[in-house]
Amino acid sequence: MRKVWKALKYLLLGLLAILVVGYAIIYFSKKSKSNNNMELLGVEAPTLEQTGISYRDLNKNGKMDPYENPNASIDTRVNDLVGQMNLEEKAGSMYITMIGTTADGEPMETPVLSTEPINIMMSFMLPSNSEMIVKKKMNSFNILASIDADKQAKYNNTIQKMAERTRLGIPITIASDPRHGTENNPGAALFTPSFSQWPSSLGLAATRDTLLVREFGDIARQEYKAVGIRLALHPMADLATEPRWGRANGTFGEDAYLSAIMTKAYVLGFQGDSLDANSVACMTKHFSGGGPQKDGEDAHFPYGKEQVYPGDNFDYHVIPFTEGAFEAHTAQIMPYYGIPVDQTTENVAFGFNRDIIQGLLRDSLNFQGVVCTDWNIISDSKIGEGRAWGVENLTPKERIKKVLDAGCDQFGGENNPELIIELVQEGLLDEKRLDVSVKRIMIDKFRLGLFDNPYVDEKMANKITGKAEFITKGKIAQGKSMVLLKNEGVLPLKKGTKIYVEGMLEPEVFATQGSLVKNPEDADVIVKRIRTPFDERSEYFLESFFHQGRLYYSEEEKKEILDMISQKPSIVVANLERPAILTEIAQTSGALFAEFGTSDEVLVDVLFGKINPSGKLPFELPGSWEAVENQKEDVPYDSKDPLYPFGHGLSY
Repeated sequence: MRKVWKALKYLLLGLLAILVVGYAIIYFSKKSKSNNNMELLGVEAPTLEQTGISYRDLNKNGKMDPYENPNASIDTRVNDLVGQMNLEEKAGSMYITMIGTTADGEPMETPVLSTEPINIMMSFMLPSNSEMIVKKKMNSFNILASIDADKQAKYNNTIQKMAERTRLGIPITIASDPRHGTENNPGAALFTPSFSQWPSSLGLAATRDTLLVREFGDIARQEYKAVGIRLALHPMADLATEPRWGRANGTFGEDAYLSAIMTKAYVLGFQGDSLDANSVACMTKHFSGGGPQKDGEDAHFPYGKEQVYPGDNFDYHVIPFTEGAFEAHTAQIMPYYGIPVDQTTENVAFGFNRDIIQGLLRDSLNFQGVVCTDWNIISDSKIGEGRAWGVENLTPKERIKKVLDAGCDQFGGENNPELIIELVQEGLLDEKRLDVSVKRIMIDKFRLGLFDNPYVDEKMANKITGKAEFITKGKIAQGKSMVLLKNEGVLPLKKGTKIYVEGMLEPEVFATQGSLVKNPEDADVIVKRIRTPFDERSEYFLESFFHQGRLYYSEEEKKEILDMISQKPSIVVANLERPAILTEIAQTSGALFAEFGTSDEVLVDVLFGKINPSGKLPFELPGSWEAVENQKEDVPYDSKDPLYPFGHGLSY
């Protein structure tokens, strides 16, 4: 036995040594490449003055070029800049992808060891910051890190300085998925503790308050801008007409007209009445509506590539764009992954679909802004195959040409500008076609003021983000988003009520107004928070972050809930990412709430009547799984005998 343990010890030591040596080889290799990249950079851009105008000499030639002149028209500046750009710089500008930062706000240049799996993954799988900025000539990125605000501001300034030292000094556009909710999903939303916390888009829709939504957008704008984020990869103007869809929680619900007014208010909050140096640009998604997924399966995955329209309701899904996003002059648009089955002349995904992008979006609706594909539709990666639905047979280079022929401008989640260069050099793509897209991309950079000053005040970042007034506004929105579905005289609770709670993050806050007990039998009332059910899946990396499949509770889950709430008068608080089937729970509970990202602190105020619930359901709640399966993916509120209809909501 002793020999076995000894052999095992040596085996483990050998494996550890291999890991250490392997890490060292990768680390020093990347470090060497990083040093080489940095040596390619030029000097920083000096600030000079000419004819009384102060300007940044971005190309370091000692004179004020038109693109450097802050007083010149944007058209003049853009035309001059694009005229000076070489093929490599144009190609690099047509990409936006993930970029890594360390916990200290430094560019991720070498592999890191971290308690955060996403940081480890990014440091090993992604090219370094310097490779993408210096070698690949890229200047648009989305960040996944949720570090302290001052560290994020520091990171912005560091990579802006790196970009300033490139040949033309083109500034970086930093983009982000939503950061103001409680969800943490690297494919859709990012929990950021330093920002104020708000309900999800479903919760904003539940308030029915467009002024509040615009105020949210304005506050989020200030917090984004304080750390250098200038492009919001949101809102989602998609419709949750298919209740099983795993991304319903990012939408404003299933009604096109409600979504339209919410989308408009949201974009106006971020951008203002026009895009300028105070704005954060919005990339509204996913044109022409990514909601009607076949059987509710999400198009991130091969089994969800089809969007279907059994109700012949394609046009309904365009309304939030035409009457919402475009009314607010959204700067950019993102199409989704799915194939709009039998809606166009060929069954290919939106980003490859000329009928959708050029025909509908550009020609019919006259959208002239940037169209950026969703992430990773071109090439395979270490976390999955390229989501080139409908054109799987094409090579990555052929896919790029098809995307550009369709009318898109920028590639999300990719870092292969060399393929565009090859297409031009091989005569398969006219460089003038690149100029059209690059001008659109640069116009937004100029409008946002990035060429004049891309830097932020690191000392102010922590003072702006998470301000007390922002936090208070977020709590008000949380309270207004609560939807009271049922109340049999249980609510509001009286001060001092003995409460037993389950499913809370901060149960102690219930003791501020009630008496918290440790056992259900000692309670006057039971308060239980439950989550939306879903199928556990693990075939693909992102599946664990996208809650899909069933909306009913398993027998085991249901028994656990019903056994608890049947003991005493009970209040069930359902956190709804999607329209859960709550039929038996509603029958057993004394009161039932739907919530969309409400803190325990705000929940207590609602339960004890300090806040009178006023929210209205942004989608219907189906009465049975059979009804869900029989409804049509593209039609709103069409399930048979819903438990609660769209718009339902009580007050005290």
